Amino acid sequence: MNFIVAAAITAVKHLYNTDITPADVNLQETRKEFEGQVTVVTFPFTKFSRKSPEQTGTEIGQFILDELTEVSGFNVIKGFLNISLSDDYWIDQLYNEILPAEFAVFKPNGQKVMVEYSSPNTNKPLHLGHVRNNLLGFSVAEILAAAGYDVIKTNLVNDRGIHICKSMLAWEKFGNGETPESSGLKGDHLVGKYYVLFDKEYKAQIEALKTAGQTEDEAKKNAPVIKEAQQMLQKWEAGDEHVKALWKKMNTWVYTGFAETYKTMGVSFDKFYYESDTYLLGKDIIDEGLEKGVFFRKEDGSVWIDLTADGLDQKLVLRSDGTSVYMTQDLGTAQLKYNDFRMDKSIYVVGNEQDYHFKVLFLILEKLGKTWADGLFHLSYGMVDLPSGKMKSREGTVVDADDLMAEMEQTAKEQTETMGKVDDFGEDEKLHLYHTVGMGALKYFLLKVDPKKRLLFDPKESIDFQGHTGPFIQYTHARIRSVLHRAGLLDIAKANEYKEIAAEERDLIVSLTQFPDIIKAAADTYSPAVIANYVYELAKIYNKFYHEKSILQAEDEASKQFRLQLSAASGKVINKGMKLLGIEVPERM
Repeated sequence: MNFIVAAAITAVKHLYNTDITPADVNLQETRKEFEGQVTVVTFPFTKFSRKSPEQTGTEIGQFILDELTEVSGFNVIKGFLNISLSDDYWIDQLYNEILPAEFAVFKPNGQKVMVEYSSPNTNKPLHLGHVRNNLLGFSVAEILAAAGYDVIKTNLVNDRGIHICKSMLAWEKFGNGETPESSGLKGDHLVGKYYVLFDKEYKAQIEALKTAGQTEDEAKKNAPVIKEAQQMLQKWEAGDEHVKALWKKMNTWVYTGFAETYKTMGVSFDKFYYESDTYLLGKDIIDEGLEKGVFFRKEDGSVWIDLTADGLDQKLVLRSDGTSVYMTQDLGTAQLKYNDFRMDKSIYVVGNEQDYHFKVLFLILEKLGKTWADGLFHLSYGMVDLPSGKMKSREGTVVDADDLMAEMEQTAKEQTETMGKVDDFGEDEKLHLYHTVGMGALKYFLLKVDPKKRLLFDPKESIDFQGHTGPFIQYTHARIRSVLHRAGLLDIAKANEYKEIAAEERDLIVSLTQFPDIIKAAADTYSPAVIANYVYELAKIYNKFYHEKSILQAEDEASKQFRLQLSAASGKVINKGMKLLGIEVPERM
């Protein structure tokens, strides 16, 4: 709408002899209750016109109407000038902007961005919280790539530490050589089973020690099984061959399991970082910070940073025995990632319980003079809750990602079969559809909400073909494909004969033209919800058009061909929008 901005600038100059800039012109989408498609806010211009907002709007509106052939009319409501654009303008937008292949395709912007997400622990399977994390990270990466960024998707795997040793020790003690093959369990589930067994044994030993007279704190420290796990970690860090071999074997099981989960989920990564490779990093950064006076050493030898002047507190960055804390590792890993890729921006997709940690991490890197620190961003997201009793979890506490996805596919199967939608589908086609609809429902429900908000996920509600859901949008796309399939070859020359568009057709074109701005807004805010809600509104507008205007039985061939072109454009944008959310849209349902 740059031509409207330019016309408004010319109008103010001509009418009031005042120069203004594009930044002074506030354009908005016209509210649905008023006639028009674009609104100019005229309140700021009254100081030049020295007239009421209504008079000012009327004068500017008349000037723009006289100047621009694209404008067919205007109305003024208080300080808002509502402009109507001609049918010719909207038809031209459809043919010359929306339908061409380059629509909503951004040129490379020369900026490199890293998106780090998933970050699982190798002692248990992925759970519902990981599902939101993975879907959010993958979608943000897809949106940024669509907006012209060079994107690197990374996964920092937490593959070492006491929690990993707990699974290893329990398997050694109670496993009897059990493997994923012998047990029929996915590798990550098998390792998770032994993590739970460790916890059970640990709790039993704590209770026994308490009965023998120890306090809870003493019992937690003195339980034999926790001491063995700590010894195992020390051996791992010392490079003990037996412990390292066990660690590699069990981690391999987990990675095989994770790969299967990621494939079902439809997410991928360009680069994996492993904490076992990075946990010693950061100590050189501590030395650098001590030299620069950013850190200080306490009497016990531990190293700290004082952030009280920044409204935070003092933070430990190296223990007195010279061992790292998480902050040390994260400082080192941040530097390693920058050295590897020299990216302009780095986005950490991590739950909001880590808000403080990232505030401190970024501030320390700033104080150390890392020029790239201002490109760091914590994409903080809220917890996912489930209505009680809606889903069973493997251990009664967290919902396993594999169980959740399997249940979504089962729910999709039940819903589509009840509606009689798949009676003529082959078996493989049915299975693919259940997966597509089930995952589409899950992804859309989790991504349509602003990432910062906590959300309540109801599996049944998410597969409502009439609601604000993924399946509603998928069904709309399948409807469009069905119309186009039945129509056969499209005749663009005949469509060009259609000159007067109905309100439903114009509304659809208006919505379609907004797609590039929607991609940009989603990329700027790192919010897939912007895309999700736009595509839902577009699907609603298409369905209104579909019900109000006959397509295949149109009044004449020009109307039919025009509406087919409009349907093709709508299908293309819905498909691309859903793809940015990591959601597949079926050809038929």
